[in-house]
Amino acid sequence: MAYPGEIRAAQARNYMMPLTLLAVAALGWWLSVATSSSMTPSMNVSGVMVAMSLSSFMVAWVAMMAAMMLPAVLPVVRLYQRAAARGAVAPAAYFIAGYAVIWSAVGLPTYVAWRYLQLPLSQATPTVGRVVGTVLIGAAVYQFSPLKASCLRHCRSPLNFFMAHARNLRSDAGALTLGVRHGLYCLGCCWMLMAVLVAFGTMQLAWMAIVALLVFIEKVTSVGEYVAKGAGMIFLALGVVLLIAPTTVGTLT
Repeated sequence: MAYPGEIRAAQARNYMMPLTLLAVAALGWWLSVATSSSMTPSMNVSGVMVAMSLSSFMVAWVAMMAAMMLPAVLPVVRLYQRAAARGAVAPAAYFIAGYAVIWSAVGLPTYVAWRYLQLPLSQATPTVGRVVGTVLIGAAVYQFSPLKASCLRHCRSPLNFFMAHARNLRSDAGALTLGVRHGLYCLGCCWMLMAVLVAFGTMQLAWMAIVALLVFIEKVTSVGEYVAKGAGMIFLALGVVLLIAPTTVGTLT
């Protein structure tokens, strides 16, 4: 028989990890706001444009991913944490680490795209307007794709995900592998949304907030699939506008 104190302690442990993730997400938003100005290339004394280094970008990227993605992963983390509290699986930190590995790795190709687009975006050239328009249309098509729908189903049904992919979760490596798998499904849900974010300048706080809200609604709420399709229609309309009038990209970035 469990005593009241033991029950309260168990409940506190169940809520500790979600609260920690929310705190890390809040820290990520704070760091994103603090570093947003440094994401724009600046002119040095010699008149040469200087962009953020890879290491600095990766710090900003990880902070941004923590801010945007961690709230949406809370349901699966809470389910895992309950199993961890019973000793049925390895500590939740290993699962979260596997998830973080995927989104951290995405930062490397993102840096290349950011270096290529950031200066043209600041100048709102017709070429970059067409590039952004093409990305938006690609994102619109992906919002309606079977792959997007499949990845969303895995992310929105944590129990089904565990039942389908749980292997050797008592081991640290098994928990890490499961986190990587969940991260891949999450990437399948959101990679084109991240491409839209990069196309609009990566650390544009308004677009960060829009994409973060969209990710949360798509992955957590019962209307996620409908909202995903609605967002796809909006992306399509914006993409067509930019292909017709590419210089208007400056009003969106």
